[in-house]
Amino acid sequence: MRTVMTVVGLGLSACVSQSVHDALQADHTKTRAELTERTQALDAAAAKNKALSTKNDELTAANSSLGTRVTTLEAALKELEARKADLETRYAKALADLAALTKDKSKLQGSVEQMTQALQDLEKRKAQAEARLSEFRSLLSRFKSLIDAGKLSVRIVEGRMVVVLATDILFASGSAALSKEGKAAIVEVSQVLASIPKRSFQVDGHTDSVPIATAQFPSNWELASARALTVVKAMLEAGMPKERISAASFADARPVASNDSAEGKAANRRIEISIVPDLSGLPGFEELQRVDQSR
Repeated sequence: MRTVMTVVGLGLSACVSQSVHDALQADHTKTRAELTERTQALDAAAAKNKALSTKNDELTAANSSLGTRVTTLEAALKELEARKADLETRYAKALADLAALTKDKSKLQGSVEQMTQALQDLEKRKAQAEARLSEFRSLLSRFKSLIDAGKLSVRIVEGRMVVVLATDILFASGSAALSKEGKAAIVEVSQVLASIPKRSFQVDGHTDSVPIATAQFPSNWELASARALTVVKAMLEAGMPKERISAASFADARPVASNDSAEGKAANRRIEISIVPDLSGLPGFEELQRVDQSR
C-alpha cells in the first residue's frame, strides 16, 4: 500500500512541475516579445530624432540664407524709396518756385510756362517712380515662394528690375541642358513674367572666370550664350510670347562677386532675366519719335 501511495505522489509532483514549467515558459516568451517590441520602438524613436535633428540643421541654414537675401532686397527697396523721396523734394521745390513766379505773370510768363512744363515732367517722373516701386514690390510678392526656396532673387541692376537664377540649380557643370528642377523653376518664372503687361525681357547668361574649351563650348561666351538660349526656349514652351523675349551672353565680363572664392564663383554663375524698361515714358521720347519718322 505504501508503495502505491509513493508512486501516486511522484506522479502528482511531476504534473505540478510540468505545469509550473509551462507557465514560466509562457511568461518568458511574453516578456521576450515585449522586450523586442520596446527595443524596436526605441530604435524608431532614435531614428526619428536623428531625422528631426538633420531637418533642424537644414532649416537653420536656409533661414541664414534667407536673412541674407532679405537684407539685399531691403537695401534695394531703400534705394528706390530714397529716389522717390528725392523726387518728392524736387516736386515740392518746383511747386514753391511756381508759386513765386506766378506773382508777376506779366514779366515772368515765359518762366511760368517753363516751370509748368517742368512740374508736369516731375509729376510724370514721380508717377513712374511710384509705379516702378509698386511693380518691384509686386514682383517680390509673386516670387516669394521661389525666393524663400533659394531658387532665385530679385534685384535692381542699373535701374532695371532683374530676376537672378543661379546656374548651379539650372544646369550641371559645363552643360547647357536644363535640369528637371531648373525647368520647373523657369516655367514658374515665365508664368509670372508673362502676366506683366507691355513688358519685354532679356535673358543674360553669365559664367565665372574658370575657362572652358570644349568642342561644343570653345569659351565661356559660347557656354553663357547656349544657357541663355536654353532658358529662352524653355520660356517660349511655357507660353512666353516670342516677341517679348531675347537672349544675350556676357561670359565672365560682368561678375557680381570676386572669383577668388568658391562662393564668389557660384554667385557669378547665373542667369539674369532683365525687365526691359519702357522708354516711352522718358522725357523727349515723343520728339525722338518725330525725328525718326521724318527720316
